[in-house]
Amino acid sequence: MADQLIRAVAADGGIRVVGVVTTDLTQEARDRHRLSYLATVALGRAMAAGLLLASSMKQPQSRVNLRIKGAGPLKGLMVDAGLNGTVRGYVDNPTLELPLSEAGQFNVGASLRPGYLSIFRDIGYGQPYNSTVELLSGEVGEDVAYYLASSEQTPSAMVLGVFTHDAGVESAGGLLVQVLPKAAEDESLVALLESRISGLKGFPSYYATAELSPKSCRTCWEIWV
Repeated sequence: MADQLIRAVAADGGIRVVGVVTTDLTQEARDRHRLSYLATVALGRAMAAGLLLASSMKQPQSRVNLRIKGAGPLKGLMVDAGLNGTVRGYVDNPTLELPLSEAGQFNVGASLRPGYLSIFRDIGYGQPYNSTVELLSGEVGEDVAYYLASSEQTPSAMVLGVFTHDAGVESAGGLLVQVLPKAAEDESLVALLESRISGLKGFPSYYATAELSPKSCRTCWEIWV
């Protein structure tokens, strides 16, 4: 499947959904920067997150800058993404590899934590604004979901995934689900959405509420590809 971005709404506009397929993009970043497998996963997740965040902006020239600075061996990364679908980024330590976790997954969190996530938004006019949150896990998805809940007061679920094989990137992308203000007061709707997300299986996703209580859950690639 070619790289693409898909938008959808549900619950009479009360739920916003955006999905991105970024396989080719992630492979190109891996090739250009000669990234290790771990760095490919970290930057691939962050680029997908940047595109998802930029998708809600209004002006054609709007951009989102996502920066992670950590004390872990990966040190940090930066991504700059625009509403027009362009994105670029880099990793501070692009050749780093770490042992896989006990679950057999790349240890992105251990490569970054402790540290901070900063989001800069340039809405196309006036002064850009930014907000910084402490890294919860360093796995990128949970940290961005926490940022959305704490800094923008928007209950959000985020899915980010990069799957690799010996030849490079097999598939990559992300999914963002947000409960907008018109639906946020409907507690049954929010509970139903959280339950549905928690009951799915696949690569990691994260849900955070405006009460700042992020909850880990899992969702599957097949629901949107």
